[in-house]
Amino acid sequence: MKVKKITELNRISVDEFKAKEKLPLAIILDNVRSLNNIGSVFRSSDAFLVEHIYLCGITATPPNPEIHKTALGAEDSVGWSYVEDTKSLVGQLKQNGYTVCALEQAQGSIMLDKLAPDKSKKYAVILGNEVKGVQQDVVDMCDCCIEIPQFGTKHSLNVSVAGGIVIWDFFCKLT
Repeated sequence: MKVKKITELNRISVDEFKAKEKLPLAIILDNVRSLNNIGSVFRSSDAFLVEHIYLCGITATPPNPEIHKTALGAEDSVGWSYVEDTKSLVGQLKQNGYTVCALEQAQGSIMLDKLAPDKSKKYAVILGNEVKGVQQDVVDMCDCCIEIPQFGTKHSLNVSVAGGIVIWDFFCKLT
């Protein structure tokens, strides 16, 4: 096996990305404080054609050199908006036909490997603060909670790693 050169990767332009059909998935970052995590979520969202990222509460927004360091320009390709209040956003998305899911360890959560998204629906997944998770009053508004099965001693994943896993899972199940 030979490692591919960058010229062999068939990368598309930002304009071509924007014109592509997107995955019916929006990502909501609820008070995510790490600029590196924000940038990483942008990059994973670009890789799997996420339709939009909502940055809420204390979550920083582009342009920002620290976000760019991990996003590598994905903050220019993936559509994003800043919304101060996560609860108002969740209400608006639900009115617009989205099924809203918190990525959270909660009573009655659906294990990600058991999740069967409906290809005819649109989804929004909320990723929470690195310490406190998704706010309880936001969880209360959600249609469901999704939990990533974990089998070690920590039962905790970095928010950008968890986001990447969920984005990939939705991509596989909806395409």
